[in-house]
Amino acid sequence: MNQLALIGLGRMGGNMARRLARAGIAVAVHNRTYDVARQLAAEEAHAEAFERFEDMLASLVRPRIVWLMLPAGAATDGALDLLAPLLDGGDLVVNGANAYYRDSLAQAARLAEKDIDFIDAGVSGGVWGLANGYALMLGGSAQGIARLKPVIEALAPAADQGWVHCGPVGSGHYAKMVHNGIEYGMMQALAEGFALLEAKREFAFDLAAVGEAWRVGSVVRSWLLDLTVSALAKDPRLQSIEPYVADSGEGRWTVLEAVEQGVPAPVITDALYARFSSQGRADFGNKLLAMMRKGFGGHAVKQEGSHE
Repeated sequence: MNQLALIGLGRMGGNMARRLARAGIAVAVHNRTYDVARQLAAEEAHAEAFERFEDMLASLVRPRIVWLMLPAGAATDGALDLLAPLLDGGDLVVNGANAYYRDSLAQAARLAEKDIDFIDAGVSGGVWGLANGYALMLGGSAQGIARLKPVIEALAPAADQGWVHCGPVGSGHYAKMVHNGIEYGMMQALAEGFALLEAKREFAFDLAAVGEAWRVGSVVRSWLLDLTVSALAKDPRLQSIEPYVADSGEGRWTVLEAVEQGVPAPVITDALYARFSSQGRADFGNKLLAMMRKGFGGHAVKQEGSHE
C-alpha cells in the first residue's frame, strides 16, 4: 500500500488526508492539537494518528514521504527543524501549503545537504477539494514527481487532469502565487460589477437572477461566479456580512514579484489594495484628505459617529 505522513490538519490538510485515505493510501497524520488527528483517524480506515514525529516516521517504510500543510514561515521552518534530524537520505519532503517560493528554495537547499528530496506543491481547491479534487502545481525533480505520482493522482480531480509538473524546485509555489494573484483580480472585478448593479436602485435588479443568467453561456461564467450567485440567492443585500476582506501572503508576494520583475500587474495590485482598504488601512489617509479639503475650500468634515 502507498503511504505517507501528513502534518497539519487544517481546512485543507484535513480534507487532503481524508481524500488520500479514501483512495486507499495509508496516511500517518499529525496535528499540533492531537485530538484533531485522533478524530480524523477514527473516521478513516487508512489513517493513523501520531502525537510524536519520531513515532510517525517509524511507522513508515523507508524511503519515506512527509507532506507538510502548515502556515508559511515560522510554523513550517519549526517543523523542519524537528523533522530534519529524523529523516534519512532518500526521504522526500513535500511542502503543500501556501508558501513563498523563495522560502521553498531555501528549504530545498537545506534538505539537499542530507540528500533529502523536496517538492513544493501549490494546492488549490479549498473546502471543495475533498469531493472534487485539488488542482496541483508541483516543483521539483522528475524523480521526486514520479515517486509522488500515486499521491498526486489521488488528490487531483482525475489521474490525468488538474495537476502539472511546473519545473524545478520553487516553480510550484511560484505558479500558485500567481494563481492566487489572478484570483484576487477576478474576485475584485465580480465584486465591483455586482456593487454597480446593487447601487442602481431604480432598476431594482435581482442580483442573483442576473448572475444566474451570466452563469450559462456568458464569457464571465466561472466557479467564482457560481459562488457569488449562491451567496446572493441566500442574502441578496449581504446585510449580515461585515465589509472586511482578509488578505493572505500570496497576494502580497505576487505584487512584490511583479515589482521585482518589472511586469505591470495593475489589476492584481489594485485588488490587493482594495483588501487593505476594507481592513480600515485607508481610514487615516481618508481623514487627512477630508482635512485638506476643509483647509483649502472650507468644506465641512463629518465627525466620528455622525450620521448626517
